[in-house]
Amino acid sequence: MIMTSRLPGFYQKSVLERAQIIAEQANLTPDEIDVLIGSQGLTPDLADKLIENVVGVFGMPLGIATNFTINGQDVLVPMVIEEPSVVAAASYMARLIRAGGGFRTSSTAPEMIGQIQILDLQDLDMAEAAIRAHEDELTDIATKSDPVIMELGGGPRGFEVRKLVDTPVGPMLVVHLVFDCRDAMGANMVNTACENLADPLERITGGRVGLRILSNLADRRLARTECAIPANELAFEGFSGEQVVKGIIEAWAFAAADPYRAATHNKGIMNGIDPVVIATGNDWRAIEAGAHAYAARSGQYTSLTAWRENPDGDLVGSLEMPMAIGTVGGATRVHPLAKVALKILRVETANQLAEIVVSVGLAQNLGALRALATEGIQKGHMALHARQIALAAGASPEQIEPLVAAMIKSRQINLIFAQKFLTHPEGIGAEQGTADS
Repeated sequence: MIMTSRLPGFYQKSVLERAQIIAEQANLTPDEIDVLIGSQGLTPDLADKLIENVVGVFGMPLGIATNFTINGQDVLVPMVIEEPSVVAAASYMARLIRAGGGFRTSSTAPEMIGQIQILDLQDLDMAEAAIRAHEDELTDIATKSDPVIMELGGGPRGFEVRKLVDTPVGPMLVVHLVFDCRDAMGANMVNTACENLADPLERITGGRVGLRILSNLADRRLARTECAIPANELAFEGFSGEQVVKGIIEAWAFAAADPYRAATHNKGIMNGIDPVVIATGNDWRAIEAGAHAYAARSGQYTSLTAWRENPDGDLVGSLEMPMAIGTVGGATRVHPLAKVALKILRVETANQLAEIVVSVGLAQNLGALRALATEGIQKGHMALHARQIALAAGASPEQIEPLVAAMIKSRQINLIFAQKFLTHPEGIGAEQGTADS
């Protein structure tokens, strides 16, 4: 079978039918299919080995974002998220972007930064000079901290020394160990190397080492993606392509200039990124921390994405951000569903995964901006939200569609209305014409 992410009518199929399609596309085994549909997976016994004080496991929906073309290759994207409309929006925007050739991506070397804080120094300049003079010795110590990563072509790539002259506790020196983690996220290997460097740095500088830990501002480990969407592909329901292009750029400009808007703008980007990170067993909190710190690197918090119009009148978007993500180590190779998700993605390296993740983030950002700049964010989102309200109210499968339709028509998408409808469906119609919310 030729792998394709273009699956028309996918959303209309049953859960089992969708799972079978994905199984065929990803060549899943019967056991992997069972993991995908939830009949096997993370057990309490396995969970007990992952974290402390386990009393059970918590399930979340896993959906597949379709239509993604990245560097000329079709990709099916597993996403774990509880929020409605996200998977649908990412899939639809990927289809529009597909018309412009899909996503074009790149990434830097998988280099992480370990920080070692040195205090009680009499002269920061002399301490820095001493570190520089012993750099070969320090590199050798860092190299020996993880022989396996050295065999894989990773390991220390150098040192940076930063002087923090004015802090609440006085001057300090911070040594950055730059460490290539290959296909691992790298927290453990970097932290181990920093621990091993503590005593030698105290001896070399005469100071006192405080913290030694990885930084989640992984600004040496960046992933980038860009796309171009023909203006005519953006036209819909009375909005011309030119109007949509202009509206999206104006909406982005708001986020670029205002941190209050940028916070929500970037949250929308993370709506696309976090679900893929979670699905693959990676640390979404580290990705969030790095993203928001990177968004504020100029001194003002701003948009992670950029949108512009090219000379042909088409919309061009880009996203660059830190992406400390791995395909080996941690839960990525322990959690049964994370292993299946990586197989569906067909990635071989952490860099490939990082480039897919940022592409989903850019698609999600496009979806949010398109909605905000045209019909408003609530129209599509609330229709899906109404289903959650219906379920929360206790609607049976046969009652869900009539209840959702009634809530949308009345513009009362809330639990009180849903409960009234389920109790007295015959008497709710008179209220629909005057309802307001």
